[in-house]
Amino acid sequence: MKVEKFVTGIISTNCYLVINEETRQTVVIDPADCPSYLKKHIQEEGYQIEAIFLTHGHFDHMMGIDKFLKEFQVPVYVHEDDSDIMTDPKLNLSATYTAGYTFANAQTVHDGQILKAAGYEFQVIHTPGHTRGGCCYYVKEENILFSGDTLFQRSIGRSDFPNSSTADLVRSVREKLFVLPEDTFVYPGHMGETTIGYEKKNNPYV
Repeated sequence: MKVEKFVTGIISTNCYLVINEETRQTVVIDPADCPSYLKKHIQEEGYQIEAIFLTHGHFDHMMGIDKFLKEFQVPVYVHEDDSDIMTDPKLNLSATYTAGYTFANAQTVHDGQILKAAGYEFQVIHTPGHTRGGCCYYVKEENILFSGDTLFQRSIGRSDFPNSSTADLVRSVREKLFVLPEDTFVYPGHMGETTIGYEKKNNPYV
């Protein structure tokens, strides 16, 4: 598995391409935008986009969906508890920062579900707190976690938004993520990468 990070959108969101280097099959995680240089890179590398995974429904993780779908007709997945904010500009915060954005055609997933894409199995881990339907995607065989806005390097996601909960967020990190192997490599929704073991020892919020 090869993971490429592109920082896109107005809040510097980490958009990831998760690539099977043998088949060129690729999953997109949290497309804040789909700038021309990213589309060109995908085309030049011959990546075959199979799906878009959202860690949650805030605007800064999904505003590139429509641009991606113009080029690549693929399914979009989001946790079932965030399906409502996908279609509400106030709840997904796009009305606060932009002219507003919604997306109504996402397929919903649930805790523990396994999504098979690009030759890998992505386990959905429901981690409410930042949003009700926040989730992470865990690829056990590769020892990799895509944590969205649940867990950051020495930090956690904000919990002062509608439908956020500090208690739920801390519980999610402790009970859902800190039980993973300590050498699990974490790709967060913002800022730099980390590991579960490092966060267990150094994260001041948990």
